[in-house]
Amino acid sequence: MKKLLVIGREGRLIKYAPEPDKLKEYDIVYAPVGARDEELLTKGKDADFVLVDAIGSISGNVIQQMTNLKLIHSEGVGYQGVDLDAAKECDVYVCNCKGMNASAVAEHAVLLMLGVLRDVCGGDRSVRTGRQIETKEKYMIEGSLTELSECTVGLVGFGDIAKATAKLLQAFGAKVVYTKKSPAPPDVETRYGVSFLPQDELLAVSDIVSLHAPVNDETRYMVDASFLEKMKDTAYLINTSRGELVDSKALVAALESGSIAGAGLDTIDGEPVKSDNPLLQTSEEAGRKLLLSCHIGGITRASFSRGYAMILEAIEKVSRGEIPDNIVG
Repeated sequence: MKKLLVIGREGRLIKYAPEPDKLKEYDIVYAPVGARDEELLTKGKDADFVLVDAIGSISGNVIQQMTNLKLIHSEGVGYQGVDLDAAKECDVYVCNCKGMNASAVAEHAVLLMLGVLRDVCGGDRSVRTGRQIETKEKYMIEGSLTELSECTVGLVGFGDIAKATAKLLQAFGAKVVYTKKSPAPPDVETRYGVSFLPQDELLAVSDIVSLHAPVNDETRYMVDASFLEKMKDTAYLINTSRGELVDSKALVAALESGSIAGAGLDTIDGEPVKSDNPLLQTSEEAGRKLLLSCHIGGITRASFSRGYAMILEAIEKVSRGEIPDNIVG
């Protein structure tokens, strides 16, 4: 019987597996995210496969001692906690669920865009505190509520999620620009209704800047004071990618000074977010410019079902001696 070590919360695999009965073919053991190397080796040293939470990790020390290991698969898209060099040295495939949550995260990105443009949080508070008419009249006098069709949306990165976001934005009539290392082919730009701009130009013209980049040495804290200063003071920042892309202190400073209009964040540096996080230590005025959600963009029922189907297909392929899909290392 093949052995599967799951580094993550127990229950999701059984709930979302496309054919739960097939799991009986595996000896499945669980370890929590953050488990020490000793615990992982005690439970899964002889495992053939590892399934790791997208925010979980497995060290080179563990990988090197798991002599039966053939595949490490992320439960999601992220895999930054996996020692890719050690996996390569040990001839272990590392794969992710590329595209599993693209439509889900794209929907959430648009949700946050609409939320900041229509001041959803402010409107909710006004009704709950008996200030509905006062607030409504204020919006009308200021002309502060904006339609997406009026906006230029700048996508930083142009992978699966950014492309799905661009398709949704087409329906709203938004102008969409994107930036990455090199432009996409013209037919791809036409298909998604986008045009390429260098990053600084994108920041200068965008009413909404939406992050769709992976975290690596080049992108970590890319949204710093300099990045934010290049945005319009009427623009909003949206992050449904990774919290580590954004320097939280720099973002707070920009919100406090009014150098950007606000932000909608599904991901925050330092998750799980604690009360001393800089984004929760703002003035009341700056805090009202923030729309926060609890990193739920990609965790829809449908995205999990797609993801676990990918994972089990990869395990079966490797078991047959075939090369799995979505290799990242």
